[in-house]
Amino acid sequence: MSNVTEFPKGGCVLAGINSVLGAINRVCPIYHSGPGCCMQTTASDAGQSGHKSSCFVSAVSIPSSNMLEKEVVFGGTNKLRTTIQGAIDIIDADAYFVLTGCTAGIIGDDIASVTNEFAEKGIEIYPIETPGFTGDSNLGYETVWNTFLDKVIEKDVPKDEKLVNIFGIIPYHDPFWSGTLEEIDRILSRLGLRVNTFFTKGQGIEDIKKSSAAALNIIVNPWLFKGPAAKYESKFGVPSLRIPGLFVGATDTSKFVRSVGEALHLDKDLVEKVIADEEKYVYNYLGQAIGVLSWKRFAVIADANNAVGFTRYLANDYSFTPVLVIVSEPIFRPEDKETIIKEISDLEYAKPPKILFLTDQYEINSAIREEEEEITLIVGSSNDREIALEKDSQFILGAFPMSERLIFNRTYAGYRGSLTFTEDIYDNN
Repeated sequence: MSNVTEFPKGGCVLAGINSVLGAINRVCPIYHSGPGCCMQTTASDAGQSGHKSSCFVSAVSIPSSNMLEKEVVFGGTNKLRTTIQGAIDIIDADAYFVLTGCTAGIIGDDIASVTNEFAEKGIEIYPIETPGFTGDSNLGYETVWNTFLDKVIEKDVPKDEKLVNIFGIIPYHDPFWSGTLEEIDRILSRLGLRVNTFFTKGQGIEDIKKSSAAALNIIVNPWLFKGPAAKYESKFGVPSLRIPGLFVGATDTSKFVRSVGEALHLDKDLVEKVIADEEKYVYNYLGQAIGVLSWKRFAVIADANNAVGFTRYLANDYSFTPVLVIVSEPIFRPEDKETIIKEISDLEYAKPPKILFLTDQYEINSAIREEEEEITLIVGSSNDREIALEKDSQFILGAFPMSERLIFNRTYAGYRGSLTFTEDIYDNN
């Protein structure tokens, strides 16, 4: 029996693919889909991610075959062919990716044969045959990287022992993705590393092609990217280091830095010097605010990555009391839920909070409403503001979907992001 989800957080797999491609410099997606898919898939992720959209091609500017009844009956490959040619004529991209909507997936249009015609003419173009109905935005992120691994990333690239790839931070599906990747890049660069974030610094398709040169893949996510990580290692010999949740604040960020240092056998004195400098910077500011923030009993409603990071920072670094954590994205594998529960529960200065996995907003609101313990702070999405008002709790808008803030390079991650997070807590008292 089918279910209706109130206020789903994100879109279909096509929305996830669109978000990733839209964040890569000079890459053009081309839709083979029905009318409206471009706008709707953009609106479901980028449109609810702090009002920041792709600066190259996005939303209604994305080329689309706009399949109608005629294409459903007789096939849409001819219309796709003219759409691709039009995109090439008008949009000067470094690479084009043809995506299938539900309509094309149902009737089984062979998009690969059409893209091959253009590839034979020297156009860098790739098909992604994953219609929207096959999954959600998270699957879209993995689908894109599987396509890159199968068709784009080059073999036999000379290894670079100082190059690392960052994965697990999904563009637009995490409103703070730009700032988070910039903070990770800043920290790792202090260790003498070169960092592929793929979505910042103007990086593009050439950086993806050469990513097989990396010495390490760093996956900042408790559950995402398992399949692509295994393929990176088996096909290109790039091992992975999984960080089981976003690191927020000095405690977890220093743990992250040491993990990277150990994985890459970096000079320990350098690693400890970077940590000492960064911690001194953070604690100098926090020391100036002693007594400003009152004690809070908090709840977090967010995707797994941010739920881990927010909870651990507020409990471990700021000694707030966690009451309830709701992981609001679909998590299906039992072992993934166990990993997330472990990270949220393993706190230094607090007893573990109640942990729920809920994606339906009605159920989320009910869980908050029925919680017997007092909650004085809620960190959540735009969907959660109403229940925070009902509970008369302080509210921090810190998770997807986010429709009430403009986000450029803001982040709560890392050393410096934790200061921003703390400022927001004070600002919203």
